[in-house]
Amino acid sequence: MNEKKGNLNLKEFFIRHNAVLILLLLIVVSSFLSDVFFTSRNIFNILRQNTPIFLVSMGMLFVILTGGIDLSVGSIVAVGGMMISVAVVHWNWSLPLMLAAAILFTLLVGFILGSVNGFLVSYIGVAPFVGTLGMMTIAKGIAYLITNGQPIRWPSDTFGTQFLQAFGSQTFLGIPWPVILGAVVFVVCLLVTKYTVFGRLVVATGSNQSAVTLAGINSRQYKFSVYAISGVCSALAGIVISCRSGTGTPSTGSGFELDAIAACVIGGASLNGGKGKVFSTLIGVLILALITNIMNLLSVPAYPQEIVKGVIILASVILQLVGTGKRQSIV
Repeated sequence: MNEKKGNLNLKEFFIRHNAVLILLLLIVVSSFLSDVFFTSRNIFNILRQNTPIFLVSMGMLFVILTGGIDLSVGSIVAVGGMMISVAVVHWNWSLPLMLAAAILFTLLVGFILGSVNGFLVSYIGVAPFVGTLGMMTIAKGIAYLITNGQPIRWPSDTFGTQFLQAFGSQTFLGIPWPVILGAVVFVVCLLVTKYTVFGRLVVATGSNQSAVTLAGINSRQYKFSVYAISGVCSALAGIVISCRSGTGTPSTGSGFELDAIAACVIGGASLNGGKGKVFSTLIGVLILALITNIMNLLSVPAYPQEIVKGVIILASVILQLVGTGKRQSIV
């Protein structure tokens, strides 16, 4: 009987910590397959390149915690990159406050687009899949309409562009600035989900919205808020990408919605809502990042990478189903 109990505990351990175990396995395999994997240059390269998808995944996690989904994040990333690029090219950068104004303007656009999603889902009653799919198309159209589908190249002779590009390419104490930004967002999201009333009610809304409503709490405003947060995180990711490249491209962010959902699911978030952790989502982002990195180091083409990602996503979902016995839905 003790042996049976031990087997159950071991099974539960593997199900509960499957994301961490997969990450550790990938690290070990990667270290054997490539001599340059553990170099500081490669590690910081991984972190710098994947900061945008981490930012998007943080916003996606809040949405998933309420039982929703946001398919528009990739398109909002593109809008964010185009908006900051338009500001860089056309605004008067001789004024120091214009830099902050440009960043706030871009985040405000992300907030507005996310708020439209939130309004459609929480107040109109549109299914999250359908509402955010519509916004995905609208935002993509906005990104292409701004410059008729042409990329916006940043000038190199203004304070604003030099500052933003320095942020995207330089380091502080050896740590890339985008990674520092990602760490700040990570801490903020962790504190919000674990230690604030807002975070607890977001989780409660996804776990049992009826109970929250019967308790006299307006669950709609929490659903609305998480989509606004997702929009801001996506616009911020667009800024970071443009800072690295010095260009605004309307195709930026393509596929981010799927990677963000994958990171959350691999990290153990339930698409039914009410379950998901910030740290576990970070693990999910790192798993996807390591898959891409090691295959790039081995010169593996992009298509097989997608197959491996898909297998890991399916394995993670199946492990959740085995552990909970519940079906998952994104509608």
